[in-house]
Amino acid sequence: MPLTRIAVRAGKSAEYRRALTQGIQRALVAEFNVPEDDIFMAITEHDESNLVYDRRYLGIERSDDFVMIQLTVTNSRTQEQKKALYARIADNLAEHPGVRREDVFINLVEVLKENWSFGNGIAQYAL
Repeated sequence: MPLTRIAVRAGKSAEYRRALTQGIQRALVAEFNVPEDDIFMAITEHDESNLVYDRRYLGIERSDDFVMIQLTVTNSRTQEQKKALYARIADNLAEHPGVRREDVFINLVEVLKENWSFGNGIAQYAL
């Protein structure tokens, strides 16, 4: 836990995609106390017609380098931790691979602990 889905415009290099996953994971470790080896991420690349977003919603100017991040996590974090995570992800991705903060879109989906199975058909987090 967490499960991270990242959507980007097609054509980004392997190094760029790796920097995205590393920056997000560092933020999760720092702000959500996620173990370093707890990493489950999928990156999908989309052509222009299959990555649809408003370039000016809420007065934020977005570019072709828009990155959509969806994190599914247990419902155990405070509002302050969530805000810190969003800021840390934006900071990390701005540092490397150089994504503008305006292009970092994050959606957090919270689920109950029993909604996870990490293998073997077992709900490892169920009490």
